[in-house]
Amino acid sequence: MFGNVRHQNAAIADKPAGGLAKRIARGTGITLAVLLAGTASYAATNWLVGLGGGSSGEGQSASITNLTISAIASPAATNLLFPGGTGDVVVTIDNTNPYPVTITAVQLPLSTTFATGYADSALSSVVALCTSGLSDVIWNYSTLTLGSSHTLNSPLTVGANSNLVVTFTNDASMLATTPLACKSTYFQMPALIGITASGGAATPTSGPVLDGWTT
Repeated sequence: MFGNVRHQNAAIADKPAGGLAKRIARGTGITLAVLLAGTASYAATNWLVGLGGGSSGEGQSASITNLTISAIASPAATNLLFPGGTGDVVVTIDNTNPYPVTITAVQLPLSTTFATGYADSALSSVVALCTSGLSDVIWNYSTLTLGSSHTLNSPLTVGANSNLVVTFTNDASMLATTPLACKSTYFQMPALIGITASGGAATPTSGPVLDGWTT
């Protein structure tokens, strides 16, 4: 009787051990399979592969589009023109290039080329006796040399596909001979001849900004 009990106890004791061994073996197999699969996904072989001569890729540069400088009414000029004096010129500079453009100088028309006077800030109604033939309003520091170049006090960088509002401080000049009809008038300045500018990586100037030239 006692012998049978001992045999039963031994059999019961063997069962958990056998199950545990099977579970350990099964878990170990799964782990090894995962490790082997992972190793196969990135393992290098002895078959080394090189790079053919002339291997390359293709890039493309951007095109160049001229800037546009236009008269605007806002912000309003702070320094106003009077006979024998100077005043501000307010503009917006538009850059449609996909990169910043930095302006360092402007080229002016002849000092005998006058601005046109208008009765309104939208520049839509010309003042009859203050036309471009009569106003005697010119770019300050313009000369009898067409396209004279004038360096800006500070370079202006217009961001890519952006615009910049600039006030050219005291860069318009009204001659002492300006007629009375040009009082309380808005002026569209003569067209600039050109600018000195270059495109490329740069930090855009925050606007609106004051700038100009003094010689």
